[in-house]
Amino acid sequence: MLETILKHRSIRKYKNTAIEENILNDILKSAVRASNTGNMQIYSIVVTKDESKKKQLWESHFKQDMVNQAPVVLTFCADINRFNKWCKQSNTEPAYDNFLWFYNATIDATIAAQNASIAAEHHGLGICYLGTTTYMASKIISILDLPKGVVPVTSIVVGYPDQTPELTDRLPLEAVVHYEKYQDYSDESIKKLHEEKENSDLTKQLVTENKTENLAQIFTEKRYVKKDNLFFSKSFLEVLKKQGFMNNE
Repeated sequence: MLETILKHRSIRKYKNTAIEENILNDILKSAVRASNTGNMQIYSIVVTKDESKKKQLWESHFKQDMVNQAPVVLTFCADINRFNKWCKQSNTEPAYDNFLWFYNATIDATIAAQNASIAAEHHGLGICYLGTTTYMASKIISILDLPKGVVPVTSIVVGYPDQTPELTDRLPLEAVVHYEKYQDYSDESIKKLHEEKENSDLTKQLVTENKTENLAQIFTEKRYVKKDNLFFSKSFLEVLKKQGFMNNE
C-alpha cells in the first residue's frame, strides 16, 4: 500500500473499460472506513456511471474529457441532512447547520475521498481529483438532486488508465514538515525550497508557454487569478447559505 501511495499520479486519459462491481464495492467500502468526526459520517458519496448524467457533470466540470472517458465519477459531499433527520427521529434537536459543521463534514468527505483514491490505485485503476467541484457546486447540486444540508466538496474520476504520466514533482519534506512548532520561512529558505521546482525542464517549458517570468506568476496571473478567486468564493458562500450551512444563531 505504501508503494501505491508513493507512486500516485493523476490520470487524465482513460480506457473505455468498465470497472468490475466487486472492485467498485471495495473502493466504496474503503471510503466508508475512513476516519471521521465522532463516527457520525457526515458525508455522502454519489456514484455516477450513467452516460447522460456524466455528460451533465462533464459540462459542469469545465468540459474536461476525463469526466466522459472514465467509467465512474465519485462526488463526495458534506452531508448533515442524513444525521439531522436521524436526530429528529430520535427526539433530539441537532445544531449542525453552521459553518463549523460544514468544515467538519468537508474534512470527513475529503478523508473518505482519499481512502477511495488509494483503494482504486491499489486495484490498478487511475484517479484524478476535480477541483471544479466547488467552483460549480450550484450546478452539481442540481444535477445530482442534492437536498438542503448537502454540498459537493470534491470529486474523483476513476477508471483504467490510458496513459502513464511521469510522477509530478513535490517540494522537499522540509518545505511542509515542521517539528515541535512552526518555523517561519526566510527569503533564503523560500528560494532554496523552490529551487529544484523552479529549475526543472517542465517549469521552463511552462514559463515559455505562458510568457511569464517565473512559475509563481503562472499561478497568480494565469491559473488562479484574483478575479476568479473572488467570484467563486462569493458563489460558493451563496451555495452554503442556500444549503443551510450558515446559521449564525
